[in-house]
Amino acid sequence: MTETKKLRIAIAGLGFGAEFIPIYEKYKQAELVAICQRTKSKLDEIGDAFGIEKRYTSYQEMIEDPEVDAVHINTPIPDHGWQSIAALKAGKHVACTVPMATSVEECQEIVALCAEKGLTYMMMETVVYAREFLYMKYLYQKGELGKVQFLKASHQQDMDGWPNYWPGLPPMHYATHCVGPVLGLTRDQAEYVSCFASGTIRHELHHHYNSPYAVESTHIKFKDSDLSAYVYRSLFDVARQYRESFEVYGSKKSVEWPLIEHRPLVVHTAKKPEPEIPEEVQCPDFDHLLPEEIQPFTTKGVYDTDENQHLSFTQGAGHGGSHPHLVHAFVDAVLKGEQPYPNAIESANITCVGILAHESAQNGGEIKRLPSFTIKN
Repeated sequence: MTETKKLRIAIAGLGFGAEFIPIYEKYKQAELVAICQRTKSKLDEIGDAFGIEKRYTSYQEMIEDPEVDAVHINTPIPDHGWQSIAALKAGKHVACTVPMATSVEECQEIVALCAEKGLTYMMMETVVYAREFLYMKYLYQKGELGKVQFLKASHQQDMDGWPNYWPGLPPMHYATHCVGPVLGLTRDQAEYVSCFASGTIRHELHHHYNSPYAVESTHIKFKDSDLSAYVYRSLFDVARQYRESFEVYGSKKSVEWPLIEHRPLVVHTAKKPEPEIPEEVQCPDFDHLLPEEIQPFTTKGVYDTDENQHLSFTQGAGHGGSHPHLVHAFVDAVLKGEQPYPNAIESANITCVGILAHESAQNGGEIKRLPSFTIKN
């Protein structure tokens, strides 16, 4: 029997990145060959815990390793762009946590390198693989929503106490969790955006990014479509429980995210008697879409005890069971020579919506058009 081809993976960044180690170790199509972390004590702690022999404190040395086929980047936001570019230049496929980059120019270089070198890039956007999104996608593909008429999403989070690159971050610079699902359901692309700022965060946060805004809200016009979407974000000085929400409004059915975490979704069905229109629905898990060996990771993280869970996992409600779906989508696509969602162009479109939306807010809601490299032909 011919041995199944495996994609040899290296993980960079072992905070949130450690959540993916046991998934890759269990997944039959992948082989986790190396990990990378700047702090050697943490590198060794994780390496010892999971029995990983090859360890790097130098990112550059890791991407030069001929045994590495692909890099999964889970490092701080300011590093995503240059590390993705360096890995692609080194001939590695790239999976990168969100956002793709912090500038339009970095996004453009990543797209160009993928085309030039024939490599795969995937932005590991959790929401488009969360069980709630997969449920809405199921209804959409079955035709149960009818004609989609409008989409809405939000991401509200209190980032006080997070690492040093977070304070004062413009809300739309980290918008993929709400931009991704509104574009991802129908697989549309943004053509242009208009964004308004509202409110003011405390003064000591302003100087980090020269941004005073408490909330940024954006309208997105879809290309070659009658659809538009509305998304909004807050990071500081807004009283709100963590919420990554996505809502879709169709002619037959609409689905709304609960206002309070862990409550059921609400499905509205047209033409019923008014009291019967809304129905609370417990969202199915969709682990059946995954290979059997990684199905359990939709309902648990890496560690056995809550106190050891990474903050992004606990505060983010486990990212909707998305982590094994992300791994499967990336690895399977690379091995089959197919494109994952979102690929480089789609990731650039999603990420540049947020970057340009902040520029729009700085200019009183001025329309900003997405650059041509973010639009599929």
